Amino acid sequence: MFVTIAYAMGQAPQQGAEAPNPLISLMPLILMFVIFYFLLIRPQQKKQKDHKKMLSELKKNDQIITSGGIYGTIVNLKDNTYIIRVDDNVKIEVSKTAVSGVTKRAEKTANN
Repeated sequence: MFVTIAYAMGQAPQQGAEAPNPLISLMPLILMFVIFYFLLIRPQQKKQKDHKKMLSELKKNDQIITSGGIYGTIVNLKDNTYIIRVDDNVKIEVSKTAVSGVTKRAEKTANN
């Protein structure tokens, strides 16, 4: 029961056989990136864009909710913060990025 070296090495490669196209071997990786882009990256970018637009449209007397769950009415706007009224004599200053949504927009008056 001797095994010859030629038999152990397997079959010799055939002459004229073409190597697989490298683009086809990369196709699953490209397909995964496209799926991740449309399922994860693109919706997140859209959400960030909508949130940034919502923050830029905020004005005085808008009722908001913060990411911490605090409801309040905007009293004053600063560069990076809002001062919101949460009760009759209670005002707090919150970061613009802490605002997660608008519950009620300020009514437009005849002067605005």
